[in-house]
Amino acid sequence: MTTDTLEKTDFTQLIEDLAKKGRAAQRKLARASDAEKAAGLRAAAKAIRTDSDSILEANAKDMAAGEERGLTGAMLDRLKLDEDRLEAIAGAIENVAGLPDPVGEVIDSRSSPSGFGLERVRIPIGLIGIIYESRPNVTADAAALCLRSGNAALLRGGSEAIHSNRALHAAFAKGLDEAGLPSEAIQLMPTQDREAVGAMLKAAGLIDMIVPRGGKGLVARVQQDARVPVLAHLDGICHTFIHADAKPDMAREIAVNAKMRRTGICGAMETLLIDSHFGEGEKVLAAIADAGCELRGDERAQQLDSRVKPADAEDWDTEYLDAILSVAVVDDIDEAMEHIAAHSSGHTEAIITDNDEAAQRFLAEVDSAIVMHNASTQFADGGEFGLGAEIGIATGRLHARGPVALEGLTTYKWQVKGSGQARP
Repeated sequence: MTTDTLEKTDFTQLIEDLAKKGRAAQRKLARASDAEKAAGLRAAAKAIRTDSDSILEANAKDMAAGEERGLTGAMLDRLKLDEDRLEAIAGAIENVAGLPDPVGEVIDSRSSPSGFGLERVRIPIGLIGIIYESRPNVTADAAALCLRSGNAALLRGGSEAIHSNRALHAAFAKGLDEAGLPSEAIQLMPTQDREAVGAMLKAAGLIDMIVPRGGKGLVARVQQDARVPVLAHLDGICHTFIHADAKPDMAREIAVNAKMRRTGICGAMETLLIDSHFGEGEKVLAAIADAGCELRGDERAQQLDSRVKPADAEDWDTEYLDAILSVAVVDDIDEAMEHIAAHSSGHTEAIITDNDEAAQRFLAEVDSAIVMHNASTQFADGGEFGLGAEIGIATGRLHARGPVALEGLTTYKWQVKGSGQARP
């Protein structure tokens, strides 16, 4: 019986078997040096380049199936691989290989009143389950980050990218084997059955953390059903606020980029807020509409451009991931921040202004994982932050927040160094 035809009652055992293999591989990985882990990642990148033809052939199957299923243009863009994107994937793996190894870093040290030494030292979390949807690059990104930080990973990609994920994983595993590292440190779920996901979520004691990457439905299900700690974000409802003191050319360029550079990523702007005292809102909206974006706005936004359609209540809480933008005109920075507080998903917000006082207020008072001044929200990315590839952008308040890279995939332990002390 293949794993694709497993009876539902077998999925708990399947996850247990995979988890045991992953945890055993993680213990072997713990003995690998920094240089050995880096060499394994470089070998994986090389294998992806070597196997590029087969990976692109596999991706072509997924693209054809996606078009037949009627996936949106944004979804197809997330799914698509070409030579440039595949080279970017290999390059990202090499970038992670070149990052400092967080494992073993001494976070802080002190002496206790009893005279022994105390150190907090970074260690891997253990076995991390990654559940994701249509982006095949997540297979490589998650694998690289988990391996570099000394973790094992159990990957479960979406059915849209099944052939791409399998081809990327096979190349990655081949590279690890060639480098003498345990390839079972990075495992890909051998079935797409949703019951297997349910078994992952309930595998407390076997899987140490779950990271979901995908749409709101996936993340909500994971957070609702998980018995394992979850590191997640729901939506990327990102706002850009054009303040009254913004430079018009800068405001126009940033707004167009924030929405239209890539509409299908979580850092894409979904709502534009324009200060009523900013004098060139019409030009900004015209530039965005001319770039091919549908605009939905409040009454004052509709007065700025005849192409702005009326927005309904749902628009302000929607992650479009498409060439659609909500627009509201606000009277001042306080009204802008009130709107963000009411509708933001806590991902990324930006203010465009030459007023330093307004910028500092925005940066201090807006409670999102990433807050920007005079920059496009499309920069909300671990690579742009110098973290290498990211495993996701966390919008919660615990453990890790914003782009989650190597440090976010570690925890710590206390090391106590005594000289014979016995507690009275």
